[in-house]
Amino acid sequence: MTNISKKTEQEIEKLAYSGHLLADVLNQLVAKVKPGVKTIELDLLAEKLIKEAGGTPSFKNYRHSEEDPPFPSSICASINDQLVHAPAGDVKLQSGDIFSIDLGMNYEGLYTDMAVTVPVGKISKEAKKLIKTTKKSLALAIEQVRPGNYITDISRVIQECADDEGFSVNRQLVGHGVGHAVHEDPKIPNFVFYDQPKVEMFPGMVIAIEPMLNIGGEEIKTLDDGWTVVTADGSLCAHFEHTVAVTENGVRILTQ
Repeated sequence: MTNISKKTEQEIEKLAYSGHLLADVLNQLVAKVKPGVKTIELDLLAEKLIKEAGGTPSFKNYRHSEEDPPFPSSICASINDQLVHAPAGDVKLQSGDIFSIDLGMNYEGLYTDMAVTVPVGKISKEAKKLIKTTKKSLALAIEQVRPGNYITDISRVIQECADDEGFSVNRQLVGHGVGHAVHEDPKIPNFVFYDQPKVEMFPGMVIAIEPMLNIGGEEIKTLDDGWTVVTADGSLCAHFEHTVAVTENGVRILTQ
């Protein structure tokens, strides 16, 4: 059974303010993406900008559990077949890469989360289509956010969008509630399954919707660093994410 927290109007206003700050940081990072740039350079810039905005990076030193190693960087810097959670490092971006930046911020005790996938230099037609479709699936999902709709409505449109373009959605990684913590209930799958819980959306619910699409098969694996998730077949993948609130009037994108 899920335990979904309801955010107050004041909390949603603060989340919207911090989400705006986070979006500004992400835009500045995207502007720096070009061949030859090391992902650690973007990571250091992200940490600097987040702190200047009055927040702290919510991914750095994050642990799934006490036994797990802490996440070493402020951004997840995933390239090509790296779907999510790749720590930043000395690797240089190369022309033809597609690069996913995922970042989160703690601002006065409240958390926002967002991600984009961007081209590095000139990329293939197939890579362009993957990015465009993943971004479109997020937009379609956001349109489903309103009181009385269900999480399954979000899951369905993401899966249908991927299927229509011949892409796959992995079955292990999902979006999530967010706000009081980095990850909260409910889970937001990017696919529909037989016994999916029937979770109705209500005003005050805050969720991070994050479609992750693969050009190849849906299978994924985690590398030996304990963090980096890659496609099992080495195919390209893309990731987009917004933090949104359910309001009386429908959806409010908090990371604009």
